[in-house]
Amino acid sequence: MKALLILALLICAAAQAQTLRWASQGDLQTADPHSQNESMTNMINGQVYEKLVKRNKDLSIGPGLAVEWSNPDPLTWRFRLRAGVKFHDGTPFTADDVVFSIERAKFETSNVKQYAHPLGKPRKLDPLNVEFKLERPNPIFLQHLDQMWMMSKAWSEKHKVTRPLDFKNKEESHASLNANGTGPYILVSRQPAVKSVFKRNPHWWGKFEGNVQDIVFTPIASDGTRLAALLSGELDFLIDPSPRDIPRLRQQPAVQIIDGPENRLIFIGMDQHRDKLEYGSSPDGKNPFKDRRVRQAMYQAVQVEAIRDKIMAGLAKPTGGITPSEAASFNDPALQTRLPYDLAAARKLMQEAGYASGFEVTLDCPNNRYINDEEICVALAGMWAQIGIKVKVNAMPRVLYFPKLERFETSLYLYGWGGAITDADVMLTPVLRNLGEKGVGSNNYGRWKNDKFDALAAQQAVEPDPKKREPMVRAAIQEFREGLQILPLHRQVIPWAVRKGVVAVHRPDNWLEVAWVTVPAGK
Repeated sequence: MKALLILALLICAAAQAQTLRWASQGDLQTADPHSQNESMTNMINGQVYEKLVKRNKDLSIGPGLAVEWSNPDPLTWRFRLRAGVKFHDGTPFTADDVVFSIERAKFETSNVKQYAHPLGKPRKLDPLNVEFKLERPNPIFLQHLDQMWMMSKAWSEKHKVTRPLDFKNKEESHASLNANGTGPYILVSRQPAVKSVFKRNPHWWGKFEGNVQDIVFTPIASDGTRLAALLSGELDFLIDPSPRDIPRLRQQPAVQIIDGPENRLIFIGMDQHRDKLEYGSSPDGKNPFKDRRVRQAMYQAVQVEAIRDKIMAGLAKPTGGITPSEAASFNDPALQTRLPYDLAAARKLMQEAGYASGFEVTLDCPNNRYINDEEICVALAGMWAQIGIKVKVNAMPRVLYFPKLERFETSLYLYGWGGAITDADVMLTPVLRNLGEKGVGSNNYGRWKNDKFDALAAQQAVEPDPKKREPMVRAAIQEFREGLQILPLHRQVIPWAVRKGVVAVHRPDNWLEVAWVTVPAGK
């Protein structure tokens, strides 16, 4: 009897060890993998959906749903698909699903269309072979392909989700709450803002390096509540502990910190399209952000070191760069330097621009997306008050914030951009270029225009020779930096807080691959 009791306890402990209890300050936005291109949403959907290629632990690209590929000429790519792969509903994964997924990602309602269009036209050669024909060369074709989740054509047709849902206009579809991928975990249930549950896919083609059988993801807005749950053993993993808690957590015997720099730039964007301030007012009735002198004044009124030290607890790297990673700017200090903090110079610029008495504006800000995002916005409001700008901070959850930007309902906003791609084009084309077709400038929510930069950025995007391309990229970066269309702040350093004994791989794109995670038994 005693032996049976011990066995039962061991089984119970093993079951606990197989469940990853994970929390973050915010929820994924939708289960539709093409609708929203936001890191937390991608990360959670990425446990369910897969791509033709996949990122390894060092961010290098390796085989995923495709086992091999070739690039016989600058306008052709061919892929051989992995045989025997099935979607979670049991239907086979074939070339038809690849063609469907790429074309679905090109829809106007897709938030990844900026990556789908440069892939060209996909064509089925046979059930396990696909060819892509490009209109022009794409020097980072595989990195763009790494943004393309593969969906089941049959499932999408059955549930009438053949195009991505229009998230910014609050559209709902079967894909909002349901998923059918090929990945290591199956979505069991999704309750927005409450809980999402996943179970291990027993038929996954890949190799599990960890022991996680089930995932319970819970969005918890309060930093204190998330932290208390981790310290009590109710949670195993926090992807976004507050920086101010990190020194104390490092001293906790039941907790360990896994940290590293993230490929993500945090910056300020401004409406430079409207002739008048839509969300604010100015003495002359004009839009001050169209004046470079005002933008420079705001830049030089920001004490980034104070933000780093007092708000980010040192977990930030101030920069004047405009790319998510230093590598994208060739690790060149000349492309990273900031304009100096100079309050006197900033006030003089405001006076020269005709705004010596300042103006009023609303700063839109998420409160559950970036590290201490709302606190950063409040600090910026205080700094800009010193040059006469009266800033009202309008903070909101990411589920409301990003659709607001997509509708261009902003005059001034905090934003971040990054991920696994370290090439400069991932910032230049979707975020910084003039708003255009096929996803070009699709994340340019300030709708600025810099024609000289736009031409340089367009040129580098189709140059396959790295040696010829580098000076083009450098010239584009330098031109945009001189225009001050955005105000760079810092690159994040990301700490994860986990229960003692949890084994996880911290990648520079702040991505948690649950198939690599091991969770210890017990609390």
